[in-house]
Amino acid sequence: MGVLYTENSFMPTTDTRRLSPLALTGILLGALLLAVLVVRSFTRDVVDIRAAAVNHQNLVSSVPTNGKVEPIKDFRAHAAAPGVVAKIYVKVGQKVKSGELLLQMDDADALARVASAKSALRAAQASLHDIEQGGSQDERIALSGDLSRGKAQQEQAAKNLAALKQLQQKGAASASEVASAEQRLQSMDNALQNIQMRSTQRYSTPDRARAEAQLSDARAGLAAAQNGYANANIRSPLAGSVYSIPVSQYDFVQAGEDLVDVADLNKVQIRAYFDEPEIGKLVVGQGVKIVWDAKPDKTWHGHVSRVPTTVISYGTRSVGECIIAVDDANGDLLPNTNVTVTVTTQQRFNVLSIPREALHTEGARDFVYRVINNKLVVTPVQVGVVNLTRVEITGGLTEKDTVALSATSSNRDLSNGLAVKVVE
Repeated sequence: MGVLYTENSFMPTTDTRRLSPLALTGILLGALLLAVLVVRSFTRDVVDIRAAAVNHQNLVSSVPTNGKVEPIKDFRAHAAAPGVVAKIYVKVGQKVKSGELLLQMDDADALARVASAKSALRAAQASLHDIEQGGSQDERIALSGDLSRGKAQQEQAAKNLAALKQLQQKGAASASEVASAEQRLQSMDNALQNIQMRSTQRYSTPDRARAEAQLSDARAGLAAAQNGYANANIRSPLAGSVYSIPVSQYDFVQAGEDLVDVADLNKVQIRAYFDEPEIGKLVVGQGVKIVWDAKPDKTWHGHVSRVPTTVISYGTRSVGECIIAVDDANGDLLPNTNVTVTVTTQQRFNVLSIPREALHTEGARDFVYRVINNKLVVTPVQVGVVNLTRVEITGGLTEKDTVALSATSSNRDLSNGLAVKVVE
């Protein structure tokens, strides 16, 4: 029996129609977005981090700052009065002995003042000597002559009186003649006594005191004049090196101007300034490393010899002044140079430590994030020495532990229980 086909038998239905290209594209994009969301839902809690092992190291804690070199034994000659530099006998860098002539000022006036002071001293000495001897030599000679004549006249008057008394007893001399002879003898006695007093008591105690004061003033004047002359002829009071001559020959200088500087460059110190928060870390005897930009390949060593005793303003900083003795200066660390000093405040050997980046602090609590089974675990720790890069761990960790440093992505923070993956 044959099959009957009608015209409608070959017409497509709604279920068999093809999807349009636009609809198909939307379906594909939705599926792709769904797949991405599914993948992210499985991976969003795993964070890549940097980590470090806990290990043993030597730790040094130090405090750097700036300072200025200065000699311990220093001689700076200054002009005692305005004048001209007559001659310079040394050069910068030259080694000199104690007492060696360094520089000479024009000393004509200084010599004149010394000569005048010496003359005044001799006059004062002569005055006091005359007082102690009872007068000058001429005066003493004159008094001696007067005394001899007075004694002779007294003796003659006494003889005359004795002769008249004998004549009176015989009736050959009157009483008035004897009385007149007695008066002449009395006059001679008084004159002789006056001469003797002039030779022994010519000057009083105030006269002597005045002469002694004049002598003292004259000596002081000579000392001042000689000091001025010595300043005109400048000699080094110590053995050392000439490190500065800020004047030239024939320069006119004012009183007080610096002329020449000498120091023992093997004995120098550094005046360093530490910021106020660092002062409490400083202790006498701590080791110091010293560097100078002018000699970058050279390092000097020293120790803290005096810790700050007060806080002062130094520019915009509040600082404490510290004195550092240089232990190995050999004339190669010049005065007034600016150096960098680093004081070792703490030093520990072979201690358990972690990078400073791994340490976290909240209030008074120190902690780290340990990595355990790919998760972060907050672990409290006790710390010791801390420097710029490392932290000593005195409790809470062992050498087998690993601590997190930071997430590789800057927008992720570490937290307790966070799933992580350690990357190099």
